[in-house]
Amino acid sequence: MDEHDGTAPVVTPASPGATAAEHAAMGLALDEARAALGTGDVPVGAVVLGPDGAVVGRGRNLREADADPVAHAEVVALRDAARTLGGWRLDGCTLVVTLEPCLMCAGATLLARVPRLVLGAWDPKAGACGSQWDVVRDRRSTHRVEVHGGVRAAESADLLHGFFAAHR
Repeated sequence: MDEHDGTAPVVTPASPGATAAEHAAMGLALDEARAALGTGDVPVGAVVLGPDGAVVGRGRNLREADADPVAHAEVVALRDAARTLGGWRLDGCTLVVTLEPCLMCAGATLLARVPRLVLGAWDPKAGACGSQWDVVRDRRSTHRVEVHGGVRAAESADLLHGFFAAHR
């Protein structure tokens, strides 16, 4: 979803490859998305699960709150996870996010060496993990990310729809 025009995300059936723990983690990401509403930010939330399944990073959109153009939920969560784990390589981690990452966030996911991505709603206008582009699975990349989409997609989409309806 382009954060400027409110184009509707697509709700599809959840990928059968997402685990029960990842479904639960999406609940935490949805909590982060709801918290973004308090600062007028687009309600997108993310968490990073470590190799053992524990939450090692959390983030929500903070572009408005921090006047930071790159403070997307995924970037905030990846930075938090890197601090927690003591290094930028997030091998063995899973990024769980309420909306399909944009080009910047897909690139950050690749560069952090995250092997697995679980997302809520697909973003047909600006998504870079299978919708508009598929940056994270591009065969030209030295690293690829396994993607599981549609996890709790209706909840993610409802938050976004409500946000943009209130801003029209």
